[in-house]
Amino acid sequence: MTPSRDIARLIEIMAALRTPGSGCPWDLEQTFETIAPYTIEEAYEVADAIARGDLDELRDELGDLLLQVVFHARMAQEQGAFDFADVVESLTEKLVRRHPHVFGEARGLSPKAVEGLWERIKRAERAQKGNGPSGETANTLAGIAVALPALTRALKLQAKAGEVGFDWNDPLAVLAKIREEADEIETELADGNRATAGAEVGDLLFAVVNLARHLDVDPEATLRATNRKFERRFATIERALAERGKTPQAATLEEMDELWNEAKAAERAPRSNASR
Repeated sequence: MTPSRDIARLIEIMAALRTPGSGCPWDLEQTFETIAPYTIEEAYEVADAIARGDLDELRDELGDLLLQVVFHARMAQEQGAFDFADVVESLTEKLVRRHPHVFGEARGLSPKAVEGLWERIKRAERAQKGNGPSGETANTLAGIAVALPALTRALKLQAKAGEVGFDWNDPLAVLAKIREEADEIETELADGNRATAGAEVGDLLFAVVNLARHLDVDPEATLRATNRKFERRFATIERALAERGKTPQAATLEEMDELWNEAKAAERAPRSNASR
């Protein structure tokens, strides 16, 4: 088979890979469960390419993510459940249904109004499917995938609870809650209760996510940026130590801490100069 821009050819290639006797042994032994981790990994690689602003890499990673969709659809087709065309039909039907301001009569809505409309439609869809207990209050947190990254799921849970008024009105109140959770951890550590202190860290993280939400910051994106910043600064430490003929293992914490502060100051200097 030759490369093609036609989605039908991609589906044919996937079918060939999954054909017993002539297909790929590795592809043939895969299941929904074994492929799921790759699906998640590919979604993260798409996000990484976006964060790095690498559009060539984004094109390739989107292809890898599309492969996951085609792979799952093929396995479902083999079981007689649905095929790729059914996936496309379901998606297009959903997009039209959830955009009455484009394809229906609800015109001239603001972005905020569109968000509210979208959520109302989703709630109606869940109620029609019978997902979750009946009643608006009992169903508030329904529909938030358990397999989401913990920070993202915490953000969505808090946002849903906030829609029904279970929320603070001031970021400073959230900051006070963070201090309260940190104080509880300190108390448990002082009493020698490390296991309890460890459990309290979850409450602290949940509160930090809430602060990010109140500041209109995506906690996942912010933490990814901080991870990159840590990697960048630590690499600076390693280079500086190498110039001194040392490794991190041979350096003292005080020495590395001093180099860290230097790297931090060097990063801030260009911003200070640019603001003049």
